[in-house]
Order: sequence, then structure tokens, then C-alpha cells
Amino acid sequence: MEYKDYYAMLGVEPTATQDEIKRAYRKLARRYHPDVSKEPDAEARFKDVAEAYVALKDEEKRAAYDDVGARYKRGQEFTPPPGWDSGFEYSGGEADFEQDLDRSDFFESLFGARHAQSRGAARMAGGDHHAKVQIDLLDVYRGGRRTITLRTPQADASGHVRLQERQLDVNIPKGIRSGQHLRLAGQGGPGFGDAPAGDLYLEIEITPHPLFRVVDRDVYLDLPVAPWEAALGASVALPTPDGRVQLSVPPGSSAGRKLRLKGKGLPSTPPGDLYAVLSIVVPPADSDKAKDAYREMAKTFSGFAPRRSLEA
Repeated sequence: MEYKDYYAMLGVEPTATQDEIKRAYRKLARRYHPDVSKEPDAEARFKDVAEAYVALKDEEKRAAYDDVGARYKRGQEFTPPPGWDSGFEYSGGEADFEQDLDRSDFFESLFGARHAQSRGAARMAGGDHHAKVQIDLLDVYRGGRRTITLRTPQADASGHVRLQERQLDVNIPKGIRSGQHLRLAGQGGPGFGDAPAGDLYLEIEITPHPLFRVVDRDVYLDLPVAPWEAALGASVALPTPDGRVQLSVPPGSSAGRKLRLKGKGLPSTPPGDLYAVLSIVVPPADSDKAKDAYREMAKTFSGFAPRRSLEA
């Protein structure tokens, strides 16, 4: 069935007050009432206007409609949300609603049987909410508890859906990765009637780190070394998210070589690895002594051809 935009039917904005909705209804009801209107589609338009007003004049119905409407646009195919339970009574002080007007299938799917005999309450499970939360790389290694602030939609007393801030304490499991979700049961949209609230799904995003790069469950670090450390080998201090370790640089290492620290990546089963990617840093020739050292090096390595691979 087609989703109906009740606000558009009454010519009001979704932010309209209850008084504005009532005034709009009365104006359109007088215009399209079958007893007075000469317009060819007056009866159908009158039924649409009456149906829209029935849905929006009641704050609880309006809040339920707004919650469903957040997922749809006018003219889209509509399927009743899971957990929706009918049960509204068609009653109200307006004389126009004492008539047995046929309601649309869309209205029936939301607000209950066509001839409800007893007054009930709308029962619909709350909608699930989704948000993205950023965590530090250390949170992934160690886990822990974080307080996060979210702006989530909440229905106010008039049935309008507003963004409101709220704080939640969240357990960050050790080893979680970017793109994974944490489910917080009952922290989503409120249910209507005695139906349960929806869930909140937090998509994890690891904040970029100035030193480390995360690829799947592996962690990469660019490790600068001096030319003599690469050529002769060395033991260097390497920072890791778990603290500093000593790393052996093998003799004859070149730029771009990856040195693996097994199991030092993200915690998982099995754990990831940490890779130190070598980059060779050349000392500046900023003094006569340094320049002389480079001239002596050029003599020592006179047969070295760094661009031999380009000659082909």
C-alpha cells in the first residue's frame, strides 16, 4: 500500500501545533463537505482530510505516526512495522467523526480494526536507532568503559520528534574493529502502549592515530632508521600500543622492508600482527664536517649505482 502524508493532506508542516492542525482541518472540512461542496472529488477529499485529522489530533496517534513516518516518504510503498498492534477506538468530539467514514488501508494498518468496540492503546515496538561512535586505538587494545553523548530523536509531549542529547555508559569490548556494531538493547526509540523500546546500534570507528595505521586486524608503523642502522643492523626502541619494545633491524635492510611482531596487532582470535615499515632517514649535510663525511662516503662507494634499475 502507499504511504500517506497526513500533514500534506491538511496543508500543514510536520512542526505544526495541535491548534494549527485543528484550524487547517476545519477550513478544509468546510470546503470539501459533501453537503455543501460542488467540487467533483469533494467526498474523497473530505474523507482524506477527516482521516488525516483523526491521525494527528490525538497526541499519542500523532507520535506513533511520526515515528513510522521517519522511515517513509509520500508515495512510497508502505509495510506496517514489525510489532505493531492495532487497537485505537475511533472517537472524538467532532461531529464529523460520528459518521462511519471508511478509513484507508494505510490508516487501518496503523490504528486498528475498522469498528473497534473498546478503547485501546496503540502498541508498537520502538524503532531502532543507529549512531557512529569514535574510539581510540588504545580502547581496542585494552577495552574499557566510555561515556558517550548522542543526539537521538525523541517524541516530545506534543508528538513532535526532536533531537535531544543524552549520555550513555558503553562497554567497549577488547579487540573491536571499525565497522563493527555494538547493540544496546532497549536504548532505541520508545515503544508505544506497553511495547518494548527499540535498540541502539553503535557503529564503531577507530580514530586515526598519528603513529599507527590499522588494516583489518593488523597494525602498521613507519619506523625511521639511519643509513648505518639499515646497513649494519641495530636494536631500536619501537613504540607499540602496548608500550615500547626492542626491535632488531637486520643488517642490509632497505627502505620499505616490513619487520613483523607476531601477535602485537589488534586483539582477536587469532590476534593480528604489528608491522614496522622501515624508512631510511639521511642526515643533513649542514656543516663542513658533515659534508666531508659525505664526500668520503662517495669515495668509499664509488662503484655504487643507485639508479641502475632505471637504465633498462
